[in-house]
Amino acid sequence: MPRPTLYIAITNHGFGHATRAAAVAATVKALQPEVDLVLATTAPQWLLNEYLSTDYEYRPVAFDLGVVQPDSLTMDLPTTLAKLQDIQARQSEIVAAEAAYLKQRGVTLVLADIPPLATAIAHAADLPCWMVSNFGWDFIYRALGPEFAAVADWVAACFSQCDRLFRLPFHEPMTAFPTVEDVGLTGGTPRYHLDQLRQRFNLRAAKQHTVLLSFGGLGLQATPYDGLAQFPDWQFLTFDQKAANLPNLVKVPQLGFRPVDLMPLCDRVISKPGFSTFAEACRLDLPVVTITRDDFAEGPVLIKGLQDHSWHQVVTPEDLYQGTWDFLHRPLHPPRTAQVIAKNGNDQIAQAIIDYLAQP
Repeated sequence: MPRPTLYIAITNHGFGHATRAAAVAATVKALQPEVDLVLATTAPQWLLNEYLSTDYEYRPVAFDLGVVQPDSLTMDLPTTLAKLQDIQARQSEIVAAEAAYLKQRGVTLVLADIPPLATAIAHAADLPCWMVSNFGWDFIYRALGPEFAAVADWVAACFSQCDRLFRLPFHEPMTAFPTVEDVGLTGGTPRYHLDQLRQRFNLRAAKQHTVLLSFGGLGLQATPYDGLAQFPDWQFLTFDQKAANLPNLVKVPQLGFRPVDLMPLCDRVISKPGFSTFAEACRLDLPVVTITRDDFAEGPVLIKGLQDHSWHQVVTPEDLYQGTWDFLHRPLHPPRTAQVIAKNGNDQIAQAIIDYLAQP
């Protein structure tokens, strides 16, 4: 009897979709090692390997692009629209080619986070398409202006063919999806002993005033690190290898370490709005200081969820870029609600997948 094969199509926008999909894939393999994995994405393989330390097939193909961004806060809308219209024009050829691969590979189930064309690809191969996300790209594109309306309608039509959506916390309504199942937070789990990390990076034992700076896979242009010199008694950790050389700023290698591995060392993380960073911090009850991002429709939704469920601080990009980092002197705010947020999304999604694959 052939081994069940799970094909995971991952949207090509930043690192967050790749890391949360890989975390779910790792849970599937931990619960059922007999499942073969195919990860279809142009996200770098080293990133997937940080979350998925098991055998899988890496298939470097792209069926969407999200939004074209030179850094984590800046969008190139004309290029985004042109590339989306090109994908839409080539839909038939993209779908036919990848559906043929699914049949040849003997794929059993398609899981997507969250390329719209995954539904058409799966159905062309006579397979169900399940999806996982906290937002749909139709929601993002519709907010970018009337010139994106036709593309947003096309994306929503793709999503309307989804067989089952696992809707993550911090979500928009996602009304295009016919079958919605709410699940808990997803993400990675820290994998190092704290003493091991403190020795590796020469950190003091106290968590107080130890801060992780995490601005996503694309980073920020011209982050004003020099302002950190005003906080000589604080410890700051960053993955930005181009950051200023400061005695209280530790540059963490990208290979071998993930933000979630360092979070237990810290008393807060400073981040741009991003589901994966917010989710991994909330899974560890770590306060988040976030920069507002009102030009990207997911930003306010994420920040509202953070404010409702986590200790937090919301600052403007101007607060960051003025370079003084004075907001660090302000108090953190408690969660606005007493509602407990579920943290078991990895297990919920993985178990549903395993149950389906176990069917005769």
